[in-house]
Amino acid sequence: MSKFRISLIPLALMFALASTAASANTLLVQRVERAKASALPHKGSTMEQVESQYGAPTDKKPAVGQPPITRWMYPAFTVYFEYNHVINAVVNKSSPEEKGPMPVAARQPRE
Repeated sequence: MSKFRISLIPLALMFALASTAASANTLLVQRVERAKASALPHKGSTMEQVESQYGAPTDKKPAVGQPPITRWMYPAFTVYFEYNHVINAVVNKSSPEEKGPMPVAARQPRE
């Protein structure tokens, strides 16, 4: 075997390991993107439209703040309403161990 081929083996292994690590880091992102594209309620939909399309939520939180923001929880996602219209829908964690954004209360203030 030539010296050129022997030196390519570690390089090929390094690229294989790097691509495996990169794909593992994107799995959560890919899951969220797939859910956003297909299964989440669209912005501007009414509460009635969401309930007719997705059924009754597992939990409904009362409106808070001004303008009033209401939150409906489904097993796979949570929907936020301003008055009667969807302003956002987010994918829930798939398991308690899944890492997500740090809660606002846990963030350190900037200096």
